Amino acid sequence: MAVRYVLAAALCASAAVSVHAQDINAQSLVDKNLEARGGAQALAAIKSIRFDGKIIFPGDFELSYDEVRARDGSSGAEMRMDATVQGLSFIQAYDGSAAWRINPFQGRRDAETMSADEARSVADSALIDGVLQASRGDGSTVTYLGREDFDGTPTYKLKVQQKDGDEFTYLLDPDTFLEIKITETRRIRGAQQTSETELGDYEKVGGVYFPMSIENWQQGQPNQRQRIIIDTATANPPVSPALFAQPAAGTRPASIGQPPDASQKPPQTIPANPTPPVPQDPAKPPKGE
Repeated sequence: MAVRYVLAAALCASAAVSVHAQDINAQSLVDKNLEARGGAQALAAIKSIRFDGKIIFPGDFELSYDEVRARDGSSGAEMRMDATVQGLSFIQAYDGSAAWRINPFQGRRDAETMSADEARSVADSALIDGVLQASRGDGSTVTYLGREDFDGTPTYKLKVQQKDGDEFTYLLDPDTFLEIKITETRRIRGAQQTSETELGDYEKVGGVYFPMSIENWQQGQPNQRQRIIIDTATANPPVSPALFAQPAAGTRPASIGQPPDASQKPPQTIPANPTPPVPQDPAKPPKGE
């Protein structure tokens, strides 16, 4: 009799697991991620957002970091990122239709237009909602790939394939349903490039969770991580369209302004060719939270 009870319990447990597995699919995970971040209403209420902090390259070379993203009714999104040290700023921006940059570390003081492939990458970074949530309405295909272990955590794995063929693979925390890691694969000038990003330490900004720690590296080069540490984040700051507009040759770009907690840093030696990363999507809170 005891054996029959044990068998019955095992069958019930198996059925419960099966039902749970059936409940998990790509759409349900995207929905759970949206709810975990703060919900559709809170996310839509953020029309612009600003992040201020620092970016740290291998060798502990540090620059101040300022990023502004904004929604645009006609083009979708705009973005501007400045990485600055000793009065020199690497600038990367997207105005809703084209991307541009200024890289004084390579001796270029005038803005240069980025390629269409590069512009797509910057445009994805401009999304306040992030690529995963944008997939709900931009024609992307989202696929649930099952479970994958990440540092001992059995995450949920999702793949977003955009209409242009670029792919993003997300690992979602099984408890929070927020992103732990993103693997981004796209073609730049005909060559496939894959980067990996880990995100954490996120905090609520304007009712929505955003990461305060982002680590990014090219696949196969984990020792060359670039870290972004956000000190302050502000929801719905006033933003001028001029901030994202590409300046004409010989003119200076509009100033992104001083961060709320700007501080003086000691002089540093500037490397010949620093390569600031493209900011990524929101992520998970610290483990145990």
